Amino acid sequence: MKTLPDLLATHLSVLSIGLNPSLLSVEAGFYFANPRNRFWKALNNCGYIPKPLEPSLDSCYQLLNQYNIGFTDLVKRPTAGCKDLNATDYREGSSRLDNLLNQLSPRIIWFHGKLTCKKYIQYSPDNKRIVNWGRQPWALNNAAVYVTPNPSPANAAYSLNVISDSYHQLFQSLQEPTTC
Repeated sequence: MKTLPDLLATHLSVLSIGLNPSLLSVEAGFYFANPRNRFWKALNNCGYIPKPLEPSLDSCYQLLNQYNIGFTDLVKRPTAGCKDLNATDYREGSSRLDNLLNQLSPRIIWFHGKLTCKKYIQYSPDNKRIVNWGRQPWALNNAAVYVTPNPSPANAAYSLNVISDSYHQLFQSLQEPTTC
């Protein structure tokens, strides 16, 4: 199966977790490649990255190498949309993600969208957690957990400003002492 490779390192500041790769991102070879996806615009607008980044694999590596932000997906199987995913995808993805979290020890775990976080939680050992926007009142492996609106063009309910503001709050927390 052709998919996006994880972009990871140990002791990440932030681990960005999408639901699953889009077909367009897999074809382009980098995360959030759809020109209508608002990830790159929201990231550039949030105030954390001093110089704007263009959507590209080089920018993904720059985020990894300079800002210690890694990338993965809950489900690695690319699809045209979330309706094409099934319980087996989520079960296997949650198990794989558990293993990654145990290996990597990120400071912040960043879920793009409530669906991504809820599906992970649904198939994890502690599946009774409530998922809200922003920082969660619970942690995973001593890491803070943030849920921001999915920047996908399919999620038009949230404006670019709302997404940018949610990213700003997430990155502001990197400057706070670790409390988990």
